[in-house]
Amino acid sequence: MVEILPLTIQKRLKPISAIMVSYMTGPALHQAIRSVMNDKDIAELILVDNGNTVAARHSISKVVAKYDNIRLLQGHGNIGFSRACNYGAQLARGEYFLFLNPDALIAEGAARRLADCGKGLTKPWITGGQLRDVNGQEQRGGRRGQLTPISALVSFTPLHKLPFFKSIHRENDPLPEGPQNYATVSGACLMMDRHSFEMMDGFDESYFLHVEDIDLCKRVRKAGGEVCFVPAARVMHYGSTSQVGRQKVEWEKLKGFTRYFWNYSPSIFGKILTIIAWPFMVLAIMGRAWLMIIRQAIRR
Repeated sequence: MVEILPLTIQKRLKPISAIMVSYMTGPALHQAIRSVMNDKDIAELILVDNGNTVAARHSISKVVAKYDNIRLLQGHGNIGFSRACNYGAQLARGEYFLFLNPDALIAEGAARRLADCGKGLTKPWITGGQLRDVNGQEQRGGRRGQLTPISALVSFTPLHKLPFFKSIHRENDPLPEGPQNYATVSGACLMMDRHSFEMMDGFDESYFLHVEDIDLCKRVRKAGGEVCFVPAARVMHYGSTSQVGRQKVEWEKLKGFTRYFWNYSPSIFGKILTIIAWPFMVLAIMGRAWLMIIRQAIRR
């Protein structure tokens, strides 16, 4: 068993609570749990079981039983990612909340780097880690520009390949040498201090799955706070490990984007742009899901 400092001692260091939501995650969850427990800067893990199968619950319980610093929350079913994150945060005891995907393996020391960066930011603040795939390449989504109907149209179509157009995704830009502010960081590895989280009333629970992180970053910036990408806080993120139908996941993503654009388009012009962009979002988001399903069927 990995030795973890008692929470009473870690209070001197402003302890970190990791919050992880699992739904049909698969074997990657066990690795993610171990990566959290291997980091002595993380005082506890709040693991929210969002309605896994009986077999998965049994497997999770066996892993959790090995540690003293994990609190397992079960029995509430699939209440959605945002609501589950808020549920975990309500029961967390740390001064910092680290929201980590159940297929994300955080490097030792990364959590404290996120917290240390936040100390110098204007509240409410968010810090996000650098996501890398299994090959060590920076993943899409860790740092992004501002999302609008127009930027979405450019990013979700080949327009971003043309001169004078730029995608919201910044993973192909030179990696900054130190922390740098961006419009959006990924909810796969996102930290806030308790005060900032409470100032924002947590995640917007009207988002069931996807886009809730973009919304939270938007609200933090509107409140005068900062959103900062921390390249030294590295996380290996498998991505797409959930054993849930691709169409269902992408449909929730489409609903999330639609809600986001509608909420942040107060003018008539903005709402018209949302309506115009919606068919392109359907083709880009759902089309990708249908294409993947067709490819899998062909391979079989």
